[in-house]
Amino acid sequence: MKKNATKKASPSASKTEEIHIGLDSKVRGLAVKHLSAILADQHVLYTKTRNFHWNLTGHRFHTLHEFFEKQYDALALAIDETAERIRMLGSSSPGSMQEFLAQATLKEVKGALIDGDHAIAALRDDHEAAAREVRKAVDVLDEAGDAGTADFLTNLLQQHEQAAWMLRSFLD
Repeated sequence: MKKNATKKASPSASKTEEIHIGLDSKVRGLAVKHLSAILADQHVLYTKTRNFHWNLTGHRFHTLHEFFEKQYDALALAIDETAERIRMLGSSSPGSMQEFLAQATLKEVKGALIDGDHAIAALRDDHEAAAREVRKAVDVLDEAGDAGTADFLTNLLQQHEQAAWMLRSFLD
């Protein structure tokens, strides 16, 4: 009796597709390079935020537990939008933790109990670092003529700036 074989994605499958949106392939490739690095950092930051949500200790547990949940929910949406922007540019999106960790500038942390102030400071620092990286990408892609990706990233930049501001407000 034959078993039904399920079709798996071929490792040799094309990573790009031909599209005609007014950007040449070099500009699209540059945008995908920046977006992929940003996506990698988003995954590290998402995982770190969940880690702190789970392992939080201290007198502000309830308040910060709920706040971190809102932050990782917002990051999940941003991750999806970033991956979809890569697809809009005709490329495949990175999708494995190995790919993300190889491209990320942010560092992950192991699961361990963490008090609120340390968690807040670490997340603030990561949002600020992410904002700096996104800002660089906006400048590069604006200069390259990719207004669509630069605009997308400007919105993402504002989200990181707002998250960092809200985190700083807990430390004042």
